[in-house]
Amino acid sequence: MLLKRESVRLPDGHRVDIDCYCPDVVAEIDAEIRRPAVVICGGGAYRYVSPRETEPVALDFAAQGYNAFVVWYRVAPDRFPKPQWDAAAAVAFVRRHAEELHTHPGHIALLGFSAGGHCAASVGTLWNEPEVWEGSGLAPQYIRPDALVLCYPVITAGEAAHRESFVNLTGTEDLAVQAQYSLENRVSADTPPTFLWHTWTDESVPVENALLFASALSRCRVPAEVHLFPRGKHGSSLCREETSGHQTWLNLPECAEWPAYARRFLEGLWNE
Repeated sequence: MLLKRESVRLPDGHRVDIDCYCPDVVAEIDAEIRRPAVVICGGGAYRYVSPRETEPVALDFAAQGYNAFVVWYRVAPDRFPKPQWDAAAAVAFVRRHAEELHTHPGHIALLGFSAGGHCAASVGTLWNEPEVWEGSGLAPQYIRPDALVLCYPVITAGEAAHRESFVNLTGTEDLAVQAQYSLENRVSADTPPTFLWHTWTDESVPVENALLFASALSRCRVPAEVHLFPRGKHGSSLCREETSGHQTWLNLPECAEWPAYARRFLEGLWNE
């Protein structure tokens, strides 16, 4: 396993840390292998980045033959678009170093949980907007993910908003300002194919967030797969004991197949 932390410098002088989890290349199997990749944005209401939604998820995908990367994007008091610059830079880092990392440069998914889902979906919907790609110092084609995997994501600044996330992202209680980052309104035909999952009983980030984004994807004819599970609290990560610990209500066997479903969706896109 290649396990190391890279630090990527952005034009504003900030260095974003990216943790790399890449299975070893075994010459006896395939010395020229090019694996798919996931770039992971943990949740945390744009206030912190949850460790339960970072390394355990990276290790799960690495065990299934993916190269996995965790991006420690900026949170409050940093505001939009700085978290998005960091996530975009991580996608570009993987793409630029694809050969040495044995990664397929056209098979990079940006995966996010909760507010990290908003960060990922922001890059997926705004990758060709100057406020995102110019600030990252990279051309749009380098920062566009090839797919999105959104896990109980924060999407809307409307009635179903997780208001804390938008306050932390924008630095204001002004709903008109927050509405600019309501991502169901930013989906276009250029948005990458998207895998979504949510639980029906999520009281922190209501399921309407996923439904609004899914509806926008449908209107724009963007390929998508959506899973809505009947029960489960917010922040369940892998939905297994390893990411729930004493919080037994986050151990949800009925939801724990989502990583396998996501990989099946991605492989379906990339093996066409």
